[in-house]
Amino acid sequence: MQKEFHGKVALVTGASKGVGKGVALQLARHGASVVVNYNSDLKGAEATAEEIRGMGVPAMVAQGNVGNATEVEAMFAKVKDEFGRLDILVNNAGVQTWKALLELTEAEWDHVLDTNLKGCFLCTQQAARMMKELGGGRIVNIGSGCNKVAFPRLVNYTASKGGMEQLTKVAAVELGKYGIRVNCVAPGAVEIERTKEEAGDYAGTWAGVTPLGRVGTPMDIGRAVVFFCGELSDFVTGQTLYVDGGLFAKPQWPYEY
Repeated sequence: MQKEFHGKVALVTGASKGVGKGVALQLARHGASVVVNYNSDLKGAEATAEEIRGMGVPAMVAQGNVGNATEVEAMFAKVKDEFGRLDILVNNAGVQTWKALLELTEAEWDHVLDTNLKGCFLCTQQAARMMKELGGGRIVNIGSGCNKVAFPRLVNYTASKGGMEQLTKVAAVELGKYGIRVNCVAPGAVEIERTKEEAGDYAGTWAGVTPLGRVGTPMDIGRAVVFFCGELSDFVTGQTLYVDGGLFAKPQWPYEY
């Protein structure tokens, strides 16, 4: 049986590890050729690409700081030279600063907003220009639970992800006439390299407050991205899907239930 994304090309930013790697692998399992973007982790990006090639699917590694317009333009030019098209963009690259609002520096604010929000804008703009020529495409932005609620000590991260959700909506409205759908996947607690450093027992800590009783995996997020990129969501755009095991639907409730 032919795989759903056979003949299509996907670019996943920040795909050298974590959620980005999981998304890239899921798209490849469904037949998409994948461009693995990285900023500094070349070894990780090459490992992701090699795993994709092991599935019999083409993969290309592309360096680029998504917050830098010149590097983004060069990366998309490389994609066009190599594949001649782009059907799917996943804006996953992101960073965070763990610091209280009153201690946060301007440089730290700029770094997170440049990567998470400006990077989403720059890549969306470049991708949409290519997709417009093809008559359509799919853009999926990787948000966060803080699209919905405030995360203490993550003010710049929370601001960037909240902005990403609004960018998702306006992009969906403006790009719909070109056949381009834009949606957002907002993970809950997902165990990856970075989050494991947040707590001694990250999985146990968050599983205890998640209604489904476990933390998420990169594969969970990848499956949601595949849904937004496929035919089953053809009439869905401008939406945010929370892939969080019910975590951010759960209220602060003082009674037993």
